[in-house]
Amino acid sequence: MGSLSLLGTLLITLVGVGVLANKIHQLNRNDFPPDFVFGAGTSAYQVEGASAEDGRSPSIWDTFTHAGEMLDNSTADVSADQYHKYKEDVKLMHDMGLDAYRFSISWPRLIPGGRGAVNPKGLEYYNNLIDELLKYGIQPHVTLHHFDIPQVLEDEYGGWLSERIVRDFTMYADICFREFGDRVTYWSTLNEPNAFSMAAYDIGSFPPQHCSSPYGFRNCSVGNSSTEPYIVTHNQLLAHASVAQLYKKKYKSKQQGQIGMTILTYWFVPNTNKTEDIAATQRALDFMHGWFLNPLVFGDYPDTMKENVGPRLPSFSKCQSALVRGSFDFIGINHYVTIAISDNSQSARNDTRDYMKDMSVLFVSNSTPSASGLPILPDTPWGMQGVLEYIKTSYGNPPVFVHENGYAMPYTRDLNDIGRVNYLNGYLEYLLRAVRNGSNAKGYFIWSFVDVFELLFGYKGTYGLYEVDFNDKDRPRRARLSAHWYSNFLKKKSNLYIEEPTVSSKSHSAND
Repeated sequence: MGSLSLLGTLLITLVGVGVLANKIHQLNRNDFPPDFVFGAGTSAYQVEGASAEDGRSPSIWDTFTHAGEMLDNSTADVSADQYHKYKEDVKLMHDMGLDAYRFSISWPRLIPGGRGAVNPKGLEYYNNLIDELLKYGIQPHVTLHHFDIPQVLEDEYGGWLSERIVRDFTMYADICFREFGDRVTYWSTLNEPNAFSMAAYDIGSFPPQHCSSPYGFRNCSVGNSSTEPYIVTHNQLLAHASVAQLYKKKYKSKQQGQIGMTILTYWFVPNTNKTEDIAATQRALDFMHGWFLNPLVFGDYPDTMKENVGPRLPSFSKCQSALVRGSFDFIGINHYVTIAISDNSQSARNDTRDYMKDMSVLFVSNSTPSASGLPILPDTPWGMQGVLEYIKTSYGNPPVFVHENGYAMPYTRDLNDIGRVNYLNGYLEYLLRAVRNGSNAKGYFIWSFVDVFELLFGYKGTYGLYEVDFNDKDRPRRARLSAHWYSNFLKKKSNLYIEEPTVSSKSHSAND
């Protein structure tokens, strides 16, 4: 996120990486602890479609995409249409052998006004989805906020920039716990709040598009890149802690569920062995991971952030610190790639700074363009072990779920996604090494179960185990090679030496 701009590096780091050798080691679920959870995931706005059906109100992402802000001018108005096809999808999950499905609840579908009356149709949909999952023995892992705050709250008081969001988010969570908590025992309050603060309030590439010159990806009409990312993060932490406290006091003894938060995690390595680059790498870890993990574990922001950000960094009162500290049962991580770090200390001496200048590092990119225009990085599966062991040693080895790990490829009808297979197998190998080395990792979810609307590039690239034909109004699904591979892994079948794969274009499920 240095010279390439923040969005450019977000694209590089989230899109996916290069292909391993065609021959891969044999892995199956027997290699992992018997209670280790394997699943796949999506999010509400990205997969459901039915954007204006059955009482759903717009989210900030609807406003953003309808204004033509996506690079491909796409929207998620229909997307994979899981709102209408959830039964088919759950059957595919069962056929594949998934233990769990990670999905999010659409706040504007459940409570169209942001607070107040519950939408009966929205309530019915999520009850039906949860019941269908349980019918097949699939655990629901639910995220409450995956970037899609109701537009009405953004309009009323500025959404996450206002402390009022703490109350409304807690009320929304209360309804979710009350209505679904008898069947849902894994709750993640926020998805990638660190990425949200950066992308939405530093460079303005995500809605609500706040930024200030010269840091914006595009010209923003509102925002302050030097203060708003920190304000939004502070409110997200307080909202998470409020929800966790509510669950503990009101629901935990009866429902026996677990509460966590899911952050975007890169693994960072020094670009050279110079002392300055080593120190810069620790700063990057503090700013990216410690921004949230330090308050959750220790009750305060990292010292490096306090020093570099100064009075622009909000402070916790004693009561707030006590509320935030320990307000989780697990940590979720989304991990895709490793990035090399170089020192850029002089940026912290600038009079005008944003989050990236405060971090004072350069993200070194070794990417090369692919035929599709999507950047490709050297493969770094060992970063999975690096992240997990860093959390183990720095934050007391809390329970961790890998909530996202996946590989983007240009959208195509070709089902032979050998690159994705090798990527996923490689990251699973290093996840296993971390577990065997004492990491308290509890589960792994592939992003994504089916092709969805991707927040960074619409439908130009996809991560899905199942291909979705977005040109067909019925949105048919077809199993890619990766779906068959993951199913074999889950069913303890051999996946040894995958080369020159052949997949029938007529395949529909992972156990065809």
